[in-house]
Amino acid sequence: MKEINLTIDGIPVKGIQGDTILDVANKNNIFIPTLCHADSVKEYGACGLCVVEAQGIPKLLRACSVKASDSMIINTQSERVVKSRKISLELLMSDHKGDCLGPCVLNCPAGTACQEYVKQIALGNNEKAVEIIKEKIPLPASIGRICPHPCEKACRRQYVEEPISIAFLKAYAADKVLSSGKHILGSVKKDTGKKVCIIGGGPAGLTSAYYLRLKGHSVTVFDKMPKMGGMLRYGIPEYRLPKKVLDEEVKEIASLGVEMINNFKLGESETLDSIRSRFDAVILAVGAWKSSSAKCKGEELNGVVGGIDFLREIALGKKPDIGKNVAVVGGGNTAMDACRSAVRCNAENVYVIYRRTRNEMPAEDIEIEEAIEEGVQFKFLTNPAEFIGENGRVKTVKLQVMELGEPDEGGRRSPVPVEGKFEYLDVDTVINAIGQKLDSDGLEGIQLNNRGNIVSDEKTFMTDIDGVFAIGDAINRGASIAIQAIAHAGKAAVCVENYLNNKPLASFKPYVSQKNFDPAIVADKEKIDRVKMPVRIPGERKKDFSSIYLGLSDEQAQKEAKRCLECGCFDYHDCSLIKNAQRYDINPARFAGEYHTSFKENRLVTIERDQGKCILCSLCIRTCNENAKQGILGLVGRGFNTVIKPEFKDSVKLAFCKDCKKCADVCPTGALKIL
Repeated sequence: MKEINLTIDGIPVKGIQGDTILDVANKNNIFIPTLCHADSVKEYGACGLCVVEAQGIPKLLRACSVKASDSMIINTQSERVVKSRKISLELLMSDHKGDCLGPCVLNCPAGTACQEYVKQIALGNNEKAVEIIKEKIPLPASIGRICPHPCEKACRRQYVEEPISIAFLKAYAADKVLSSGKHILGSVKKDTGKKVCIIGGGPAGLTSAYYLRLKGHSVTVFDKMPKMGGMLRYGIPEYRLPKKVLDEEVKEIASLGVEMINNFKLGESETLDSIRSRFDAVILAVGAWKSSSAKCKGEELNGVVGGIDFLREIALGKKPDIGKNVAVVGGGNTAMDACRSAVRCNAENVYVIYRRTRNEMPAEDIEIEEAIEEGVQFKFLTNPAEFIGENGRVKTVKLQVMELGEPDEGGRRSPVPVEGKFEYLDVDTVINAIGQKLDSDGLEGIQLNNRGNIVSDEKTFMTDIDGVFAIGDAINRGASIAIQAIAHAGKAAVCVENYLNNKPLASFKPYVSQKNFDPAIVADKEKIDRVKMPVRIPGERKKDFSSIYLGLSDEQAQKEAKRCLECGCFDYHDCSLIKNAQRYDINPARFAGEYHTSFKENRLVTIERDQGKCILCSLCIRTCNENAKQGILGLVGRGFNTVIKPEFKDSVKLAFCKDCKKCADVCPTGALKIL
């Protein structure tokens, strides 16, 4: 056989006369994408994704079908080639009806593979479940207990009865692995010689430390508090998150070789400029440790304290003297933590003052329910007008009575004062739990916005100081939930890694297919009650700060996990279509229009066909014809309405099809699922 010489992307390569351009590229480990090609069948050239540019030839060539010739000069990544591939992919994806990922995954700020780890729990594979979780969250036992679980808010099981208990399943699997003495940790790559400093040892700082250490960088975490954990330790009460659980997860991160230094105060222990000069990159994950002001007359009185300040005092082992009558101002989860902690500090009457109704409260409904069970009283449609004191200490709260007006920007109806209508509430302590903000001490010289937060680029997390990044509650719009800070940390770790390697900091967001969901699709599903997390009885639990959760049994966890509808595509990780789509920054919406008719069928006996995911590459047809020699599959119809359908002429072919499954093996999209 005659040898030929080509140049592909500037690299001299060799091939054999008769090889296609794709054959030569594959033999020389040069990637050319394709969806309709398989070595086991003849060339077809249907998808158009393998186009390349050849010097001296005006049109683009399909590498899978054009024979290579001696002295050819091929470019697989020219502007024309990339543009053509993007158009091909956009056309394919614009007619692709499928959910690459479940709505739970898409609604998790960190992009945790909820569906995957829930499935592993259903199968009893807790170690595998934790391995999957730790691809995005290195603190699963802690986060599983306290996350307000946006994943569950998107869970389609709610259209049957109730969402899957995703967060508690996360905590369950992590607890099982921790209690077994096993540690699911990624492997640390070879030392890079690069040094990264992280200021702040909360969920954001610990997460970025974990992922950057896995990359082989030397990582040091500084924190101002006596122990690591940030708001997980000093803002979440013990009864919700036992600190021994957090301690175990912090120790796991430290075991990778992450250096942790506590009692470090930025600006006092060392300046930011000095730190920047010693490290190759710095991440500010300093959190939001100052309570927001109520801007209410009398706020300066003794006995008026901030919500996170109150919770921090308790976390430090102190038991604040708050008296018998306590008012908590606010409607979020911090307010719930504060009022329930006040009960545990022996207050006899604990009131929550909230200017809207319960329907508008941002706190988790279960938190409100459990607070009510513990004796907390809610005063809805009231707002502090004045804190009235006696001898320098708060004695009474003057409450403005409110009513709901028009909806605000977030869709909630705005509270408006009822003119001249007030109530009075005698108190010993007022806890303002209405928000928190950045303490900017030590951050002199770094740009802050009009909210007093660090200005951090939305895509790269870089501040106005080169090599200094900022994440979590301290940046831009301010404090949010812990999983949002963890999401920042994971993305920032990638940006820092790129910065240390002189690569572009940010990349485009990978495309995923999403189909319009009709709740009627799940209307016929069997109704199965959601497994409830067992908790201690109110009369017992409100007397101490011990954990209120009793934990899920193996049977309960697996039963709950099996309720999952598995909305995301089973073939996501092996799907050639989405892998290629995510190589480019595509916008299929610009070709939005009529869809092919979508349907599912099981006429292939052991294979489910989803026509909505089919791209008419014909690999299944050609495999059935050329390899299986059966001719069961074929194209039906003409033009846009063409579909692939099976046709069984006798029982012999039906029996053959049952055991063959070769068509499913070559399908590039997950349109064929082995049952």
